[in-house]
Amino acid sequence: MKTYSAKPKEVTRDWFIIDADGLVLGRLASQIALRLRGKHKPTFTPHIDCGDNIVVINADKVVLTGNKRTNKEYFWHTGYPGGIRSRTADKILSSRYPERVLMKAVERMISRSPLGRQQMRKLHVYAGNEHPHDAQKPQVLDIAKINRKNVKGDIQ
Repeated sequence: MKTYSAKPKEVTRDWFIIDADGLVLGRLASQIALRLRGKHKPTFTPHIDCGDNIVVINADKVVLTGNKRTNKEYFWHTGYPGGIRSRTADKILSSRYPERVLMKAVERMISRSPLGRQQMRKLHVYAGNEHPHDAQKPQVLDIAKINRKNVKGDIQ
């Protein structure tokens, strides 16, 4: 018996669309990372990009549980001495680019390697309801139906 190893030519990539309205950030990010890597497929091969293309809409309406919206901080360094800066998740979600919170959550669940960067290029996140990927005919992926904990509150 031989272990199956997928070749890059054999991989088929589908397009999925996810509506992030009311979904919990971490649970949504883990499902996206799983599908970007291709771990949901029986032909998963760790060193090959087997994942699907994911389009996320309404990323500005993602929900953080507990006090994370006000307490969770994102840090970066300017490159100058004493240049550590921070911004809360609430400030990012209410700013010009609210989709960056979801992008950063998924990015931290994908490996930091050339393969991980290739997988992240298949993620398309939009703050609003509009997206330019209608020609690819993405299938709807309902994360809320996978587990009832994926939705916060009365939104279903």
